[in-house]
Amino acid sequence: MSTETLLWTPPNTEDVEALPVGRWWDAVRAAPTVGERALGLLGDETGAVIQDKHGPLYWLVAVGSATSWHLRQVRVLTELTDASTYLGVPPAAWTKGPRTHWRVPLSADRYLTDARRLWEALAEADRAEYGRMPEGRQLCHRCHLPTDEPIPVEAEDTRGAVGKVTYACPAHALHPKPQHPRTLINAPAAEHEGRR
Repeated sequence: MSTETLLWTPPNTEDVEALPVGRWWDAVRAAPTVGERALGLLGDETGAVIQDKHGPLYWLVAVGSATSWHLRQVRVLTELTDASTYLGVPPAAWTKGPRTHWRVPLSADRYLTDARRLWEALAEADRAEYGRMPEGRQLCHRCHLPTDEPIPVEAEDTRGAVGKVTYACPAHALHPKPQHPRTLINAPAAEHEGRR
């Protein structure tokens, strides 16, 4: 956590404003499960944290301090050479959800999070949520494309030991395959099979 003078404050007091990353700070986005666990691990060592209305958490870190990170369900938002990247920043007074708000309010004592400490907390949260990172790329069981962020979705239990592990890419791990309801024509087949 930085205790430096606050060099920046949210300029808008009416609504969420899209601000460029890489100017005052970079942002580290974590999916809700990983983010919540990391926030708990950081405790009082966290800086300001934005939680958007969909659940992900965003930490503000020093510009350029997190560019080479590679964790599942974590993204570093930084200035790119060929594109602009923006983060939706709520007014400083918005400290309650469900809308986008400051989960950990911004202040002179809670501004930037120490990138090294944040990395440690997110890495521990990643291991706790998803287990050990497998070697190399894995195929997603649903889209059949290789993923650099394989998330285990199923593991066979063979005599008390883990056997084959089924992986999914982040999009398909969070959104399981949709179930298609049977049509009326298929209702007798479902009844015959003993299903609803």
